[in-house]
Amino acid sequence: MKEIKRWLPGALVSILLIAGILYFVDFGEMVQAIRSANYLILVMALPLSFLWMGVRAIVWRTLLRNRASYRDVLLTVGEGYLLNNFLPFRLGEIGRAFLISRKSVPSTGSGQRLQFMEVLPTIVIERAVDLAFSATILLVSLPFVVGAEGAGQIGLIVGLVVLLGLVVLYLLARNRQWALDLFHKLSQRWPALQRVGGGFVEAFLIGLAVLTDGWLFARFLFWMTVDWTIAIVSYFMIILAFFPDAQLIWGFFGLGIAAFGNAIPSLPGAIGTFEGAFGGALTILTGDQSTALAAALAGRLYMYISGITLGLIGLASEGQTLSGIYQQLKDFRTKGIASAE
Repeated sequence: MKEIKRWLPGALVSILLIAGILYFVDFGEMVQAIRSANYLILVMALPLSFLWMGVRAIVWRTLLRNRASYRDVLLTVGEGYLLNNFLPFRLGEIGRAFLISRKSVPSTGSGQRLQFMEVLPTIVIERAVDLAFSATILLVSLPFVVGAEGAGQIGLIVGLVVLLGLVVLYLLARNRQWALDLFHKLSQRWPALQRVGGGFVEAFLIGLAVLTDGWLFARFLFWMTVDWTIAIVSYFMIILAFFPDAQLIWGFFGLGIAAFGNAIPSLPGAIGTFEGAFGGALTILTGDQSTALAAALAGRLYMYISGITLGLIGLASEGQTLSGIYQQLKDFRTKGIASAE
């Protein structure tokens, strides 16, 4: 019952969105849109999904301070996305930290493997900055999409807000112990919040140490920007294959909405939420629900191809199976971080 209560809300969200898609979309028109798509553009876009994964590995390896080989990091990123696509509770994020801590081979000559609690904060930071990028992309594109005046000014305001957010994070990084003590003081009235959130906040604050290393953080932001740029181009090309009159800003808008759709509780792989978000964004832009769903399904296929390919290569090279990793993660969660290390 405890497990059911955990996955039921996400399952309901996915089921409701799938039901809405089945009700509103004309599947005959969707099939025709798939047949009429520009397959040359789709073929040209496919390598971008693998390039995106390759750069994402550089992003994460930068946060890990190059303490694991690029091959290990790349395959672990693939394994993480494979886990997220097929296992509940978004185990791919915990799985990444778990797997890289088991197989990392130090490349710096330190002779020390990465520990789970060393890795976890890097994923927290990565996801936090991902959220900032997705919000920025969405908010910058929104005025252009709806034809609002002053779009440039709004983009400037959004940029300043993001900059302010980074400054706040930097101040927290410089005063980690003070921030942790403040959290414990403010959460004394809610023991459950202190018990559950204390470990997360502490891990997050530890991970913020990357902000105090200016050169390291600059490299991290550079590669993160490259990664999101590749994603924008990839989404635009997928949209262009189905909508020949598409504009580049559509790639911004579609990606921004899809990123938030992936963050909504759902069944594994953001089933229903990704199609609802990405397809809904294209429906707003074009009014064509059936072709929008066709483009969303193409986007999902590309995510599956890159993530599953690299994930299976990683599992095969380690002699692992998806069910075996799932059981190890369940045992890991049951025993606790301390005993697992």
